[in-house]
Order: sequence, then C-alpha cells, then structure tokens
Amino acid sequence: MSNIGLIIEERSRDIGDFLVGRLLPFRKKRMVGPFIFIDHMGPTTLGPENYMDVDQHPHSGLSTLTFMLEGEIVHKDSIGSNQLITPGAVNWMVAGKGVTHTERTPEILRNGTTFTAHGYQIWVALPKELEDCEPEFHHIEASELPQWQEGGATFRLIAGEGYGRKSPVPVKSELFMIEIITETGFELNTKNQLKGEIGICIVAGELEACGNTVKKGNMLVSKVNDACKVLVKPKTHLLLFGGPPFDEERFIYWNFVSSNKENLEKAKEKWRNKQFPKVPGDNTYVTMPEY
Repeated sequence: MSNIGLIIEERSRDIGDFLVGRLLPFRKKRMVGPFIFIDHMGPTTLGPENYMDVDQHPHSGLSTLTFMLEGEIVHKDSIGSNQLITPGAVNWMVAGKGVTHTERTPEILRNGTTFTAHGYQIWVALPKELEDCEPEFHHIEASELPQWQEGGATFRLIAGEGYGRKSPVPVKSELFMIEIITETGFELNTKNQLKGEIGICIVAGELEACGNTVKKGNMLVSKVNDACKVLVKPKTHLLLFGGPPFDEERFIYWNFVSSNKENLEKAKEKWRNKQFPKVPGDNTYVTMPEY
C-alpha cells in the first residue's frame, strides 16, 4: 500500500519508561528496530459504492508486511504474484531493487453487500547489503503461524523470532512481530523473550504503563531494549514489534527507503520515467507526490 496523503499526528509524549505516539514514524522516534512505517487501515465499511482499489505503485529498499484483522484484499505485483489475503494470514513482499503492486477488493466481495476492512500495512527496512536484492513475494496462512496461551492471553508470532519460537515468514533481518489478545487482565513482561527495540501497538482496549493508562490507537516504544513491563487490561488486542536497529540511518521518500539518499533520487527518477517493472495486465499509474 502507498503512503500517499499520510499525515503523521505528532503528539508523542514521554511517560517515563516509554514514548507514546500515534503511528510510526512519530516525533522523537522514526524507527523501531528495522520497522520504519506502520499504517492502520480502517476499520472502515466498504460496499457497492466504495471498494478498495490501490492502483499500481512502486516500492524499493524495504519489505512490506500486510496483516488483515477483517476483510480480504487481492495483492498483485510485477513479479507475477496474485494472492488473496484473509484475516490472520501474512503477505510478505520484499521490494529490494524495485517492484510495483496493486491492492484491491476481490471480485467475490463486489456483490452489492457491505463488509468491514481492517488491518495493518507495515514497512520493514532492508539491511544495507540487501537494499538492491531481487524482489520476492511470500504468503503464509494463519494456521502456519506459531500460536500459544500464556495466562489470560493468546499469542501469535506473525514474523521473526520471540518467546523461543520462529515464524515461517522469511524475514531478512532480526525482528519480531507478535499479536496478543487478552480475555482477562495480564501482565506483559518481555524480559528474556525478545531481542532489540520494542514497540507496542494498541489495536483495541487499553494498558497501563508507568502509572498512565494508554488507550487504543496509540503506540508505545520502550526506552530499554529487550525488556518492558506493562499491565494489559481485559479484552485488549496488541501488536508487539521491533528488533535490533541497523547501524546506518534510513531515509524515506514516498514509498522508497534507503541508507543512501542518492538511491532515493534514482528511484524517484525511475518512477517518473515509468521504468519500474509493471504488474501484468495492469496499466494504472500512481503519480508520485512532490514534497
């Protein structure tokens, strides 16, 4: 998905052990581990007059992770992938040196009824030595992801490694992304379970950290690597993400990420000149915004 029209609400605040803000990147914290962009899609009602149709647009220097909570999307890309994603499954696209893709409501849902679309589009920067790798696409069904119970919470390892488990998503660097859903109150303690910087996205419900109640729609970033402790309230839905940060700074322009600003300029020029590979059978083209 493209970040066209993204407005970052810069209201981050410091509550002691955590920074709190809305979306990534936000003020004071531009990345968490290799994670550089998180876009919350919906929840929104789609139907006869309003379907999801994200036309052909490019990416480079990053991997995209699509994770749906409700609704379905068809992903098509210039590698030739054509994949329906359903709730709980993972679409993992490695853009590398350059790829284009579209995301649309599948034909089976264009039947005159209404439905809810809700999910997350996440960008993970690639290691410097892999920024120009060949593009890849992988789909992992929800049933293939490690899942377990702990206290009053259900855990699912979406990508990377954590809690002594490993996801089948073929990531390119050390990272983790974990879904947690609580029925009862639960103390989340990640000590000795995760490696690197830690972010917590509150999808629903709320938690308590450093004497502060933080509600859904916010994101917390721990000031301490590898460990954090929060009290998660009943009926709460979280996404944990992060990992060891890269040594080099990352630069971002529209849908391009790189450790080298010159590479961003090359990607911009390549898209302007329509030199990116195309999605087979798709002639749509999203004009790059000029900042």
